[in-house]
Amino acid sequence: MNSESFQFNINHVAIIMDGNGRWAKMRSHPRVWGHIRGSGVVADIVEAADDFGVKALTLYAFSTENWCRPEGEVKVLFKLLHKFLLKEKARILANDICFKIIGDISNLPLKTKDLIDVLEKESSNNKGLKLTFAFGYGSRDEIVMSVNKFIEKNPGKKIAVEDLSANLYQAHEEVDLLIRTGGDQRISNFLLWQIAYAELFFTDTKWPDFSREEFKEILKSVSTRERRFGAISNSINLQKNIDLAKVNKASIRG
Repeated sequence: MNSESFQFNINHVAIIMDGNGRWAKMRSHPRVWGHIRGSGVVADIVEAADDFGVKALTLYAFSTENWCRPEGEVKVLFKLLHKFLLKEKARILANDICFKIIGDISNLPLKTKDLIDVLEKESSNNKGLKLTFAFGYGSRDEIVMSVNKFIEKNPGKKIAVEDLSANLYQAHEEVDLLIRTGGDQRISNFLLWQIAYAELFFTDTKWPDFSREEFKEILKSVSTRERRFGAISNSINLQKNIDLAKVNKASIRG
């Protein structure tokens, strides 16, 4: 991948890739045509994220609620995931990308699950971009799962914020920026815990039209925002503010 020297101070970007079906309908094509076109955008945005110095990129590919869609459309999404993994595996490994899928993938075809398993293992020690696909994912389910995991390990103990975070699919993965394409302005059960202090950006651009250039402009725009994390001045470290808040609370209590 080409190196581009930008300093956006945005480590983790999450994207809700929305608008495929509407994009296709506007062109009098079946909805699945939009998914096919949209799948081609994914590789470009992954490459751009790596070039722009983003440390982690999480893409919402298929939600728990998406199971209510027509069976034919769901099957196309399954096939597109398999095709992407086959096509991009070599590039993911060559560019030191660490790949992971979060969510319930139990209903995927066996050959796709095997491909995921192999790619996750082969890329697990890579130190570059952390690329995560949320597939069969729902944030409420993830939070419940985390709580249940903690209770099972620690019966009778009260759960703390740190405990819940540590038992998520990917522990301690705070999101800095959440982008949603397609014009809708909602979160849709995506990374509800992880986006607690994320900056939000909603664009009318539908996913098949989302480009490297627009992604760059969003990163530039958001990088100029003042992020205070509860303080009164700009800060780039949520954890430091959390730790300072604990100290101040203890001091006030005496």
